[in-house]
Order: sequence, then C-alpha cells, then structure tokens
Amino acid sequence: MYDFVIIGAGIAGTSLAAGLAPHAKVLVLEAEDRAGYHSTGRSAAFWTESYGGPLVQPLTTASFAFLEEHDLLTDRGGLTLARAEEAAGLAEFARTFEALGVRVDELDRAAIEARLPGLKPAWTCGAYEPDCRDIDVARLHQLYLAQAARGGADVWLRAELVRADRQGEGWKLTMADGRTTTASVLINAAGAWADRVAQRCDVQPLGIAPYRRTVAQLRMATPVPADLPLVMAFDGSFYFKPESGNLWLSPHDEVPSPPCDAAPDEIDVATAIDRFEQVIDWPIAALEHKWAGLRSFAPDRLPVYGFDPAAPRFFWFAGQGGFGIQTAPATADLALRLLLDQPGGTIDPAPYGPERLR
Repeated sequence: MYDFVIIGAGIAGTSLAAGLAPHAKVLVLEAEDRAGYHSTGRSAAFWTESYGGPLVQPLTTASFAFLEEHDLLTDRGGLTLARAEEAAGLAEFARTFEALGVRVDELDRAAIEARLPGLKPAWTCGAYEPDCRDIDVARLHQLYLAQAARGGADVWLRAELVRADRQGEGWKLTMADGRTTTASVLINAAGAWADRVAQRCDVQPLGIAPYRRTVAQLRMATPVPADLPLVMAFDGSFYFKPESGNLWLSPHDEVPSPPCDAAPDEIDVATAIDRFEQVIDWPIAALEHKWAGLRSFAPDRLPVYGFDPAAPRFFWFAGQGGFGIQTAPATADLALRLLLDQPGGTIDPAPYGPERLR
C-alpha cells in the first residue's frame, strides 16, 4: 500500500510528490504518456505578484525565494495598460497591491512610451511591476520530478484512474489498463479533470471548471526588444511578452471547455491579433505557432487545498487557474503541512479549504 497516491503529474502533482517522498511511500498516476503534457507544458511562464488577485498574492510572493534559489527566474517587468476611463480603477489596483507589499509604480503616458514605443493613443496610463519575472517552467517541473525520484516516489504513466473504492482506512484504485493499487490517502491534483476524478472516487465535485486559454507566437517585422516587459490589459483583454525574438500573445480568453487536449480556435487567434493591433503599431510578419491550454477555477476563483469534509482521506489540490506554476513552491509547502499534520508555515490555509464550497 502507498501512503499517498497523487492523481496528475503536472506541476501540482510533482511538487507535492517531491515534498512527500522523503516522508512517505508515494505514487503519482498520470493518464498521459508523459508528465506535464497539459497545462504545465503550455504555460506563458511568468511570475507576477498581482496575477490572480489579493488572495493569491501571498502564495506567489512566498514562492519567490525557492524559484530564485534554484535560478529559475529571469528579470522581465510587468506593465499593465489602461485607458483614461480606467484610470481610477488602475490607481486602486496599485494601492491594493502596494498595501500588500508589492512594488507597483504608476506611469503616465510618457513613461509608458519609453518602455513601449509605438503605443496607440487610447492607452494613457499604466502600472509597472518591476519585480515581474519569467519562469523556466520546464526546469521547475523537471526539478520536482527529480526530487520526487530521489525520495523514492514512483510515477506510473498511461495510468488513467477509472475507479477508486474506499477500502477500510484507505482506497483501492483501478486504472484503465487494469492495473490496481491501494493508498491510505488519495490526492486529487488532476487539474481540468479534478471534478471528474472526484466523481470516480464517489466524492462530490466542487464545481471546478476548465476554461480554454489561447496563445499565438508571432514573428514581427522588426525584432522584438529583449527587454520588453510583460504587457497586460487592465480590463483583462490581452497580454503579450517577448520570447526568443518573437512575441507570445494571448487574448486572455476563458472559453468553457470539457477536460481535453485543448486546441486553439481560429476565432480566438484572430481576436488576439485584432486586440494587439489596437494597442501598438508593430507590423506582424507571420503567425508562426498557436496553442491552447486549460485553466481550471473553483466557483470563487480561489484554489482548493485540503481534505474533503465528507471524505477525510481524499485531498483536493486543484483549481489553480493560471497561477499554479508561479505559486507552486508555496502551495506545495502549504499542502505538505496539511497532509503530514505539521504545524507552522506562513500562510493561513483557511481561505483555500474545500469546505467553503460545500
């Protein structure tokens, strides 16, 4: 019997496996033929303290030390753009995060143009986060996989969970290929499939819903400046950032989707390009690549960490939206303390408990 079986080998599942493996017998089950195939492998790869809102910010901020220690961050800067009618809201945004200890500088039109030449006239004000960084997501994921392996964790690929039955003080798990195993505690880190996994375990779902997010890689007529910040719209209608001389662009879409191998829709790519052309006067030479991933949210858009109140040996580690990677070190530490019943920690787990959704 395993002490902990984790469903999902994305950043959520592997970060937990890395932390648990030195203390317990751990198995990670992954339905695909490689770990990190879905959302983890399709991330836009940035660390921004304001992303996800004030209740996610402590998790992002607390993750910084680990990411920096392992040399996983690169300076980027984050610029949020707003129109004149959004100036009051942008100022409130800046005050909110400054009060939480996040560095946010309000910029006028001239200061924005210094960072973003060619800006269209409608964009009159901005907020700049100098501490925004790029994250090397692939290296972070491989780091967690390596730590889990050194700790003795097992990983089964092509191991889709089809049924879990409560058995005494634990679970009997059955995979699609007929393999079975047992666990004392079952951890649901299945991302977009989190509610489906719960149903297969006869646990009431929480309403964690997947949404499709589209990204297009553009080659510009002139090279993209390497020091261009991550550029976001205050109204949430786009973001773009440089990547290896090209530009990664998203319409920041959230299209309801079943859990699946997400693919981009042509209309969403066209929407992204149209919005970009309303922001800046940079000619596009070619659309080089496009992809989509799924972001999963609980109804209140906060992540879910903790034991299910009606199934005490079923642990939720899901609903991490688009901020699961930038918060991974802190959320793994928080969950580890709950799973091992360890006191301490700097972040109160109460806002993220599944009981709030029952």
